[in-house]
Amino acid sequence: MHGKTCLSPSAPDAPLNAAAILQQLGTLAGTFDVQVLDECASTNSVLMDATPVDDGRIHVVVAERQTAGRGRRGRQWQSWPGGSLTFSTLWRFAPGAPVPAGLSLVAGLAVVRALETLGVQGLQLKWPNDVLVNGHKLAGILVELLPGRGRTPAAIVGIGINLHLPTGTQIPDQPAVTDLSEHLATLPERNRLLAAILAELYALFDTYAAAGFPALRGAWQQRNAFADLPVRITGDGKEITGICVGVDDDGALLLRTAEGQVRILTGEVSLRAAQ
Repeated sequence: MHGKTCLSPSAPDAPLNAAAILQQLGTLAGTFDVQVLDECASTNSVLMDATPVDDGRIHVVVAERQTAGRGRRGRQWQSWPGGSLTFSTLWRFAPGAPVPAGLSLVAGLAVVRALETLGVQGLQLKWPNDVLVNGHKLAGILVELLPGRGRTPAAIVGIGINLHLPTGTQIPDQPAVTDLSEHLATLPERNRLLAAILAELYALFDTYAAAGFPALRGAWQQRNAFADLPVRITGDGKEITGICVGVDDDGALLLRTAEGQVRILTGEVSLRAAQ
């Protein structure tokens, strides 16, 4: 999803390879179509601008380098060849069904579960789209719905993970960032890491399609970075402060305020710890 050029010598430098990714997926290999690009503006844009035909597979685009990656609220998402893993997946839902809410929360949970199997500790989820390690941002998620009437409901889920940030990296609006190299003695090979995340996405989205977000709400709540903490929500020209209660069955954020419980829908808002 993103772009800046710098390669750390200690970054996992095995080239991304579609065949290697599919091999790592094992019995799920036939479920995915994987496209590896040397460079693109944004992996989300690749799937948005040239949406693959519905052949029953989940389409994945992963890039070694992005030149115009983006995150929520129009922010740029930076990445580094070999030092980041940035990819997007296209998920289609049952014909006629609305795309359910909470997709970014489920995607975040899938990333966390995959990283937990690799031994990463202290993983947390920040509503609605960030993965943290002990309060520092490790990964971000951008969900975009495919437009068009009469089409199978579909969403593009873009994910960017910091593997090894160049020394002295400064990311706008993100004073507290981290990467996998700070939390693992040996970085996982990127093809293996991507396959592990795709397998978790498949498992959780399968549950999601069958039972909705309520089936996964408890798992998300267990990793809520702001559980029972004072927070402030900014956006749309206003600010709300309260205690973070968690999320409801639709994936909306719940705050306990002086005026009572408030429900915050996913949108152009920003969640921060209260000062």
